Amino acid sequence: MARRIESLTLDGPAGRLEALLEEPEDVQPREACLVCHPHPLFGGTMHNKVVYRLARGMRREGAVVLRFNFRGVGASEGEHDQGRGEMDDARCALAVLRARYPGLPYSLAGFSFGSRVALKVGHGIHVAGEETPPVRLVAVGFPTSRAAQFAYLERCTLPKYFVHSTIDEFGPKDQLEAAFARFAEPKSLQFIEAGDHFFAGKLQELEDTIAAIPR
Repeated sequence: MARRIESLTLDGPAGRLEALLEEPEDVQPREACLVCHPHPLFGGTMHNKVVYRLARGMRREGAVVLRFNFRGVGASEGEHDQGRGEMDDARCALAVLRARYPGLPYSLAGFSFGSRVALKVGHGIHVAGEETPPVRLVAVGFPTSRAAQFAYLERCTLPKYFVHSTIDEFGPKDQLEAAFARFAEPKSLQFIEAGDHFFAGKLQELEDTIAAIPR
């Protein structure tokens, strides 16, 4: 069975959103996963190398993955909105993914800025209690600046998996460990001995780590 890859144009809240849907190879999808990319103002796109490895790691274990470009990135319309509009973009993309695969459990994942968006959107769904919550949240390279912006994680009881480089200029190891200690259970934190925020020299290990996250 050939892997399905489909370029999509989504009807987003600020205009069209460019997206890419990829099914796992050789197996029927067992999970649906939305993957969010790093900061749009610093070159972040759905084709970022860490995002690509994150998506591939999820697919290796049976997830159908939807990556998309936030507003103002690539062929996506609109302008950057400091994370507020980007959360709306993610909700829109997630709705499309879930409508396509309504019978599958789903998760949200992201890298850097995208990890913040994924965590906030997932937690918001859980708190609202209006629909089935995600089965897990995956945060790669979670930034630790502006601690007040992630205090909600101290109340977020969804399964949370953090994967981080031991050398990360946007999330120093000691800062993340201190924050993680306050986050609500269930949670997991795994460090990879990489060269920087972008997992220099350890992208394969990152992918393998993502593939090994419990389902």
